[in-house]
Amino acid sequence: MPNPTVAAGYPKAFLDFAVSRGADRKTLIERSRIRLDDLKDQDSRIPLAHYLALLNAGIALCNEPALSLLFGEAVSIQDISIVGMIGVAFDNMESGRQLVNRYTPLGLDADDGTAEAIQFVRENGEIWMKFNGRIYVDNPLLLESGIARAVCGVRTLQQSIPGFAHLQFPKAIRFTHKEPSYRAEYDRVFGVPLFFESHMNAFLIDEAFLNLKLPRTNPYLSEILSARAEELLKSLEKSKTTTGRVETLVVPMLHTGKVSMDSIAGKLGLSRQTLFRKLKAEGVTFEKLLDELRHQLALYYLNEKKVPVNETAYLLGFSEPAAFSRAFKRWTGSSPSTYFAKNGNI
Repeated sequence: MPNPTVAAGYPKAFLDFAVSRGADRKTLIERSRIRLDDLKDQDSRIPLAHYLALLNAGIALCNEPALSLLFGEAVSIQDISIVGMIGVAFDNMESGRQLVNRYTPLGLDADDGTAEAIQFVRENGEIWMKFNGRIYVDNPLLLESGIARAVCGVRTLQQSIPGFAHLQFPKAIRFTHKEPSYRAEYDRVFGVPLFFESHMNAFLIDEAFLNLKLPRTNPYLSEILSARAEELLKSLEKSKTTTGRVETLVVPMLHTGKVSMDSIAGKLGLSRQTLFRKLKAEGVTFEKLLDELRHQLALYYLNEKKVPVNETAYLLGFSEPAAFSRAFKRWTGSSPSTYFAKNGNI
C-alpha cells in the first residue's frame, strides 16, 4: 500500500482527547513523530503510520486499551474533517453513500484500490451497510473509532428527524477482528448484538433507513463545502504524482533562486536520473515544470494578490526585474505593465 495518509484533523483531535485523559502532550508528539506545525491546518496530510503511532502512544500513556473506541464515541466527524460537514449536502441514504465514497480519501486515503468505501449488501433478506478496505481489516483501532463515530453521529441525527427516532441504529454490527479485552466498552457504546471475526465489517440496518429523507439545511453552505471538498480532492490526487510532489517542494524555495533538480531529487530521496525518468513518464521535464509554475504564480501574485512587479520577481526567484519581465513577455506576449493595462487591472 503506497504511503497512506490521514487528514490532520484526526491526529489533532486525538492528541487533545488523549491529553484530556491524562497523557502528556510532549511525549505523544515525540512517540508519534508528528510535527505540531503539520496540525495547524486540519486538511493537511499526515502519514497514517504517524497517526497509528499516536493512537498506540495514547493508549499506553492513558493506560486505557479502549481509548480509540472512546475517541470515536466522544468526538464527532464534523469536528475533525470536512467529510463530516458535507452531510448537509445529501438528502437520503443513497446520495449520502455516494458522497461518502467520493470524499472518504479526504479523511483517510488508504489508496488500496478499494472501489467503494461503503456498500449496501443484501444477505438472507437483511441489509448490511458494509465498510470496505483492507486498511480497516489490518487496523482495528481505526475501525472501532470510525464505527463508534458513525453510530453515535447517526443516533444524534435521528433525534432531529420526525418518524425515525424510534428506529434502532444499527440493529447489529459485524467486525473482522477478534473480540477485544475491553468488550464491555463495545457493549456499552453500541448496545446491540456484536459479531467478531466475521467475514466483513458492517452494520445491520432497518430497510426504512434506505427511505430516510433528510431536511436540506442550507443549499448555499452545501455548495461552498462541496466546492472546497472538490478542491481538496484535486490537490490530494495531484500530491500522489511526482509532478505534484515536486511542485510542493519547489514553491517555498522559489524566492531563494537556488531551486535545482539535484536539490529537489535529494529532498525526494531520489537520484537525479530517477527523478528525470519519473517526470518524463508524466510528460514533463523539470525545466518545463519550473517555468510553468513560475508562469502560474506570476499571474496569481500580480493579478489576484496585487503584488508589485519587483516583489513578484523576487518571490519567483528571478535575479532582477528585467529577467522577470522577459520571461513574462515570453509567457503572455506582453510585458507585465502592458498585459495588466490591457486586461483592466492597473
